[in-house]
Amino acid sequence: MTGPLLRLENVTRKFGAIEALRGVSFDIGRGEVVALLGDNGAGKSTLVKIISGGLEPTSGRMIYEGRETRFATPAEAKAAGIETVYQDLSLCTNVDVVANFFMGRELTRRYLGIPVLDERAMEAATAKAIAEAGTSIPSLRVNVEHLSGGQRQAIELNRFVHWGGKLVLLDEPFAALGVEQTRRGLAMIRRIAAQGIGVVVITHIMQQAFQVADRIVVIRQGVVAGDDDGRRSRSPDHRRGRAARPFRTGGRRNRPHPSSLTNGEPP
Repeated sequence: MTGPLLRLENVTRKFGAIEALRGVSFDIGRGEVVALLGDNGAGKSTLVKIISGGLEPTSGRMIYEGRETRFATPAEAKAAGIETVYQDLSLCTNVDVVANFFMGRELTRRYLGIPVLDERAMEAATAKAIAEAGTSIPSLRVNVEHLSGGQRQAIELNRFVHWGGKLVLLDEPFAALGVEQTRRGLAMIRRIAAQGIGVVVITHIMQQAFQVADRIVVIRQGVVAGDDDGRRSRSPDHRRGRAARPFRTGGRRNRPHPSSLTNGEPP
C-alpha cells in the first residue's frame, strides 16, 4: 500500500475555551521513526491520546491506512494495530513473562472437553518472539517484578510486534532507564521500524531524538512549529550549521501564538 501509514490534517482539540491543539498536520510512514518534541503543555499528550483513541478531535481528519478514521476507544485503536507504551507500562508484575505476553489472548487446548492453558505452546511462542527481537531475558518464568526496566519495556514492545502491531507510540520510553538500557532501547526501536512498523517517540532529550529518529516534529503551543529530517540532523555538517538553519515551518497556520512573543520577536 502506498502513502503514509497515518496522516493528520488540521487536527484541533478544545477543552472548553482552551485550545490544546490548534491545527496539527503531519504524516507517519511505514517503518519510519518520528520523534515528537515539545515542552510540557505543548499538546503532545493530547495528540497521542487522539491517535490512540483516548480522545476524539474537535475537528480535523485522521487518515489511517488510506481511510479516514476516528477511534472512539483505545480498544478500537488497538484492534487496528495502534498502541501506546507509557512510562509505567501495562504489565502485571506479579506474573511471569509468558503470562504477560499472552494476557487476554491465552492459548488453550481441551482435555475431556475442558479448556486448559497450553503453557508449552505459549512459552515456545514467547521465546521465539523474544529471541527474534534480540532481547536477553534469563528466564521466561520469572515474575516481571524481578526484571529491569529495559527488559520490561522490551517485553511490551515485543508483545506489540508479535500481535501484528502497525503503529506504536512511545511516551518518554527512556525516562527511568540507565545509559546501557537506553542504548539497547534505541537499538530495539530501529529493529521494530525495520519490520515496517511506524514508531512515534515522545521525548524531551534531543540527543535521543537525533540518535533514533528519521524525522523530528516539534509541537509548540498546539501547532507544529518544526518538521526536520532527523537523519540530516545526525550528520556532522548539519550539526555544525544547525543554528543557522531553522526547522522547516508549516506557514502562517503554524506560526507561534502571539502570546509567546516578546516585543514582537520570538523568545
